Amino acid sequence: MSKQQLFQFLDAPREMPAKVPLAERVAGSFDELYGRFGEAEARHQSGRCLDCGNPYCEAKCPVHNYIPNWLELVQQGRLIEAAELCHETNPLPEMCGRVCPQDRLCEGACTLNDGFGAVTIGAVEKYITDTAFAQGWRPDLSKVKPTGKRVAVVGAGPAGLACADRLARSGISATVFDRYEQIGGLLQFGIPSFKLDKSVIATRRAVQEGMGVQFRLGIEIGRDLGIEDLLREFDAVFLGLGAYRYTDGGLPGQDLPGVLPALPFLVQNGRIVTGNDPQGRPIAGWEDQLVLPELHGKRVVVLGGGDTGMDCVRSAVRLGAASVTCAYRRDEANMPGSAREVANAREEGVHYRFNCQPLEIVADAQGQTCGVRVVETTLGAADAQGRRSAVAVPGSESLLDADVVIIAFGFSPSPPSWLQALGVQAQANGRLVVGGNGRLPYQTGHDALFAGGDCVRGADLVVTAVQEGRDAAASIARALRGIKAIPALLATS
Repeated sequence: MSKQQLFQFLDAPREMPAKVPLAERVAGSFDELYGRFGEAEARHQSGRCLDCGNPYCEAKCPVHNYIPNWLELVQQGRLIEAAELCHETNPLPEMCGRVCPQDRLCEGACTLNDGFGAVTIGAVEKYITDTAFAQGWRPDLSKVKPTGKRVAVVGAGPAGLACADRLARSGISATVFDRYEQIGGLLQFGIPSFKLDKSVIATRRAVQEGMGVQFRLGIEIGRDLGIEDLLREFDAVFLGLGAYRYTDGGLPGQDLPGVLPALPFLVQNGRIVTGNDPQGRPIAGWEDQLVLPELHGKRVVVLGGGDTGMDCVRSAVRLGAASVTCAYRRDEANMPGSAREVANAREEGVHYRFNCQPLEIVADAQGQTCGVRVVETTLGAADAQGRRSAVAVPGSESLLDADVVIIAFGFSPSPPSWLQALGVQAQANGRLVVGGNGRLPYQTGHDALFAGGDCVRGADLVVTAVQEGRDAAASIARALRGIKAIPALLATS
């Protein structure tokens, strides 16, 4: 790299692709917010990379993408090589380029982030994969030798799709089962279209089917088909069950009309926006089908400051709410959600109440939701995870007006009852126990059952589920080659 190229960032400011105009977003457009780079823009932004000798961006990425390498390939116009390199580490790069909180991961760790603006890594990743697919590029499995082994993947979310991809690349036949009518899990149903256009998921399905992956949808294991059937038919089973049990917080009044859990709200609205049947199979853990209230002209309050909360507030804006407020018990610096998503929501008119903890959802004389009683907080001592706790300020209670309240406090795994009989252990919080005690990474207490993603680590990022599905496939391939255990130093859980 020449000196002129090395200091290209001085003349080339950080840029993002153009966004859907604000007027269209607040008028109800669910179109994907960010557009796409053309070749010139992608090469220009890629050229800002310093090619650090110890790339912090790569280290911060959960799948450890070869980011400087594929940025260099883009700058050189070698798109297909860049696409192949993206897929070496990440089975779903087109998803992660859209939904990863890059400001907290790769871009947040970029050397240029301190003063010059990070390299626009996510948008370039999106450019690479979208353009390569449009040009007809597909993974080349011509040199893969079939092993004759067959694996069932339970769950077509990011962990399951990543696992199926890596199994196919290892010559192992993968059949993916999912209880819902489309693949993608929360990629399809939980993440709004303005962050991830659903045509992207349809393309990924076509790509994986071209790799030999089979999908059997609308089938719930344990209800429509027994796990014993899978164990008889397949050599191993991967469980990518996700985390669908929502945390309600135990607030008084949470059963009032107009109070909604975040995930069913997002799923049902997503089905309507994409033209799918809103009365499709109920969301796991929420068997009573949710009927969405009319949000147009309503005062909406969302409780919770994570990425799911940001999806809810931005959806409510598009559904015509008169006002949308996000209440979060800590300050803005401690919000778990992406700072970029917070900024987009604020741009779209969302109000934030920080250091504001809900105490009760209040009804009017007719029994309808009319507000949330809240108390101001201050930050106290750090908890076990190092985050400072929220401490209520005496005498600071007030009422936050609301017609609709959406609870977005998070989600946890809810392991099915049939797992326990098979020797699969779960922690008290529902997370499945894998690895350790000489077992392969992601191997459960049953030799033929492996698990990864949110059902193991709890609700987390799409990219961490992708990483676990990818790495679990490597363990499954080892097991099917007859490797029953690994040294303790290599075991993970």
